[in-house]
Amino acid sequence: MDPATVPDLLHAVPLQRIDVEQTRLAVTMAFAGGSSGGLFADALETAKLAPTSWEPAGFAGDLFLERFVAGSFKIQIGREQPVLSVKHLVRLIAHPPADPAVIEFRREILAELVSAQALRKALEQLYVAMCRLRALLENTSGIENWDPNRRRLDVLSVLKEIFDTTRGAFAPARSGLRRLADWGARIQSSESYRSLSDLLRYDDHRATLSLNVSLGADGHIRRFEITSIQEDSENPFASSILRRWLAKAELFVRGYRFSDREVMARLVDAVFGGLESELVSIVQLLGDLEFYLGALGFRDRAEAAGLAVCLPELALPEAPRRLSGLFNPLLLMSGTAPVPCDLCSERHASTWLVTGPNSGGKTRLLQSLGIAQVLAQSGVFVNARAGAVALSSGLVVSLIQEVKPDQAEGRLGTELLRIRQLFERLPPGAMVLLDELCSGTNPSEGEEIFELVLRMLNRLDPQAFITTHFLAFAARLEREQKIPNLEFFQVELGADRRATYQFVPGVAKTSLAGHTAERLGVTSEQLMGLIEKNLQRRAAPATGERS
Repeated sequence: MDPATVPDLLHAVPLQRIDVEQTRLAVTMAFAGGSSGGLFADALETAKLAPTSWEPAGFAGDLFLERFVAGSFKIQIGREQPVLSVKHLVRLIAHPPADPAVIEFRREILAELVSAQALRKALEQLYVAMCRLRALLENTSGIENWDPNRRRLDVLSVLKEIFDTTRGAFAPARSGLRRLADWGARIQSSESYRSLSDLLRYDDHRATLSLNVSLGADGHIRRFEITSIQEDSENPFASSILRRWLAKAELFVRGYRFSDREVMARLVDAVFGGLESELVSIVQLLGDLEFYLGALGFRDRAEAAGLAVCLPELALPEAPRRLSGLFNPLLLMSGTAPVPCDLCSERHASTWLVTGPNSGGKTRLLQSLGIAQVLAQSGVFVNARAGAVALSSGLVVSLIQEVKPDQAEGRLGTELLRIRQLFERLPPGAMVLLDELCSGTNPSEGEEIFELVLRMLNRLDPQAFITTHFLAFAARLEREQKIPNLEFFQVELGADRRATYQFVPGVAKTSLAGHTAERLGVTSEQLMGLIEKNLQRRAAPATGERS
């Protein structure tokens, strides 16, 4: 297949991403037998991806990316919520394209889908038709097909609906969606499409009968008579009665036996053979539609919760960073209302130390920033009302530090390995998100290692956000200003000394350990109360025995 003829909606230069021959074989077998073993999912999960400089192993687990995509990129069309190829969507988002032209191509499509509701409805209609086609080919209902010809004619009927929808509904499009109209027009001008139309018309309207029907007093039919029969003689699949009789007589004399059902089966196969390559394109196209409709679904869910998303401005690393209404979509998925925050800084290529109390939102902020960067570079809506984001060469996230039973090193050794792995993965200009760096050792040693990491990071011009509870250390760095491009954010506190989940410049003065201990019931009075209850509980049975 010529890639230029493929309706690729994900790349500025069209690509044939799925295995054509393998998918063609699977499609042919599915058309013949009605069972494909999930050919759409198999083809999409192994599809080629655009070149990228990102390594999903460095961030996907810590950002719970698969869970985020499965929970947020859902498609709701009326009362229907189709099952998506989640693995394909995760692969697309975890491998953002390195070419900015591809990112812009996707953004233009999403922007047009938002501004032109008719195009979105047409895309949903097209996707519903493709889902019906997938169900027919894969026999997802599990029902045995008593009439194979009828099922295959239904497949061809849905194919025609898909071709007609693309040609007509997307003709007004100005973005990459216009490729759908061009694809539909090319197909409709082909001989294969004309054969498809003639066969379906032959199946649906072979002849017209005119009847006279007599009804009795009880409403039942007493008799009817055919007054005229008008066959569709212009259809190339139609033959006169005499011609059909002579053809059967000739075959009988030559020793062949063909039923009408067998003749129809051969006609269906011949028409399908001319459309095989287009059906392979539909398999790839279904994954493209899920990408855009899933992104729109994420936008819908955010707006339903009173939040806003956007296609951010793509800025240079030296330009100011601006994110308004940034929220954590993982909280939204879990049923917790996120508190949006605003984040601004003089430039993207800097390192930020984030300080503040426990449970003040520091880790959630890192998750929000990481997900926003992934979405921005995938070319879809980010979890913020507005903003400017600079593209990065990669993303390295370290938020989850679990103790493993087979862990060979202690906490300090594990932390040092974490730092080593960071620099092994980190390309220049990447985004870095580190939670509680050097928390696994005493402050004096930890601060020395921490400062070394900051100085080494500065040589790579990263977009780095690092949380820490080393408040005195952070305050010293702020005073000395010896490390270039080092900035400081702190959790904002309200009048009641509780976190507002907003972030302002500066270094926190306290981690509010006492407030957190009181909130969680770990003050001396609260613990003494628990001890007294335990003592009383233990003494009660003994008192009962003496009595």
